[in-house]
Amino acid sequence: MTTQSLTKCAIVTGSARGIGLATAKLFSEHGYAVAMVDRDSTALAGAVREVDGGHGIDCDVSDPEAVEAMIADALHTFGRIDALVNNAGVADFGPIEHTDFLRWRTVMATNLDGVFLCSQAATPALRETRGAIVNIASISGLRASTLRVAYGTSKAGVIHLTKQQAAELGEYGIRVNCVCPGPVRTKLAMAVHTQDVIEAYHDAIPLRRYGSEHEIAEAIFFLCSDHASYVTGQILAADGGFESTGIGLPALRD
Repeated sequence: MTTQSLTKCAIVTGSARGIGLATAKLFSEHGYAVAMVDRDSTALAGAVREVDGGHGIDCDVSDPEAVEAMIADALHTFGRIDALVNNAGVADFGPIEHTDFLRWRTVMATNLDGVFLCSQAATPALRETRGAIVNIASISGLRASTLRVAYGTSKAGVIHLTKQQAAELGEYGIRVNCVCPGPVRTKLAMAVHTQDVIEAYHDAIPLRRYGSEHEIAEAIFFLCSDHASYVTGQILAADGGFESTGIGLPALRD
């Protein structure tokens, strides 16, 4: 494999909306070509139009064959891969006793298997560019909470997978880090969080507010950039200090 283009390329999975779309926009603003990956083809088509230099690729990251085809598409289009952001995820919350095995496996397939598959498939290209991987976990992977048995466990798996990848891929010059977002003011969060939950989060977070999608994107881009050239195997909680304040939010138990 040879690097065909001088323009750096980033792959961002789950980039049809939210943090993924904000991240794709930020990479584009910094001169990257961006392969925007999502399984929601309709939403992805609209998102691509918002990103200069964006190239949409329909892909279910839990499907090994689809992932291989996605990486091949990005390389055919851009000639290189400099950064991989494993952002695609399923936010499925429910009590332990109502989480059957199918529900558990559905969450694991996207949130954990997808990170493994995309990283493995992109590794040969990242070796060529001595590139970077950023895996998106969650504050729920660092601290336990109610209704998150599958989601939180999958994100804890992503955190450890990040460390495994950093330990093994470092010899190729590939850096691997993880961002754990805390509560973020996305359209979905604002649609489902009651006023009690919003106020409880504000009380529990030292900065007393939700984060923005752009703030999370900034952390992701930093870890992919040359400014973090000696940073690997790290877990960065972009959470307004939430992880430092203890366990549990009573308002979420109702």
